[in-house]
Amino acid sequence: MATLKRSVPERVQAALAATAHESVSVAAFCRHAGISRNTLYRYYPQALDAIRRRRRQRAAVPGEEDSMIHRLRSQLQSMHTQAAQLASLVDHYFAAYRDAQGLLERRDRELSQLRRSAKSRPIALRRAVPHKSPSSAIETMDSPTTR
Repeated sequence: MATLKRSVPERVQAALAATAHESVSVAAFCRHAGISRNTLYRYYPQALDAIRRRRRQRAAVPGEEDSMIHRLRSQLQSMHTQAAQLASLVDHYFAAYRDAQGLLERRDRELSQLRRSAKSRPIALRRAVPHKSPSSAIETMDSPTTR
């Protein structure tokens, strides 16, 4: 609230001084100065020019922009390389899939031929004989009649 006690031109000058080494947006500058954007555009075109000049100067720094472009180009090149590797993997796996599919079809044909040529006959199932308990089996082994 201390900034509101100062006059509007003083607040604009203070905000210009505070943001001298920064590239701020018009909205951020107006928040810092405690004024509306309409006030800035209408009554303080020199402050608006100063803000725009700073933004242009900040954007014109060649080192930052060039390094960003270089970084983005290297990332793009890396992505192209990865895409090429993925495409070759897809080709490889698709070829392996087709080979496996061919082998499975061959196996199915051979199995059907074997089934047709085999003379199958039904198997008679017998009833299972009830098992004796383990104690009776031991008694049976010890008895002299079974020997």
